[in-house]
Amino acid sequence: MFTLFPLLLISYSGMTNHEIKINFQSYDTIHELSKPDLDLCREAVKAMENSHSPYSKFRVGAALRLQSGKIVYGSNQENVAYPSGLCAERVALFHYGAYYPGDPIEAMAVTAQSDEFEILQPTASCGACLQVLAEYEKKQNKPIEIILFCNSGPAWVMNSVESFLPFLFFEKGLGG
Repeated sequence: MFTLFPLLLISYSGMTNHEIKINFQSYDTIHELSKPDLDLCREAVKAMENSHSPYSKFRVGAALRLQSGKIVYGSNQENVAYPSGLCAERVALFHYGAYYPGDPIEAMAVTAQSDEFEILQPTASCGACLQVLAEYEKKQNKPIEIILFCNSGPAWVMNSVESFLPFLFFEKGLGG
């Protein structure tokens, strides 16, 4: 029994600790952003007006700025047969993929508002939306700036979806 102890130590000797850090810019309000980013945030607020969220009363708006300058909108769309609804980010991204696939996405702005409580900091996109965003970054071989913001609060700017998902799901064996 005593001789097993050194074997256990040896079996764990290959363990290495890793640390992941993310970088993002934080602003007190959207009014500190560049004019193109501020304008995109205003478009996300407009997109939120079309939210269909009678169950959660949590409205989300997303706006994509394409290389051509075109803006693509998305808002969350709930359904009584949960989970048949769709998040604002995926609504915008799938609309983009269907109608503008050759016009690269430069940036995406996302905001949320609740009828039930005050939102004091930006709301991060869900994992499914981030994975879809990662797919579009990969497809266009170019990062997409992501702006998360509160209407009357801070804004966070990330340079890529990798700030959220450092271990993106991409299996090289899939898709050829």
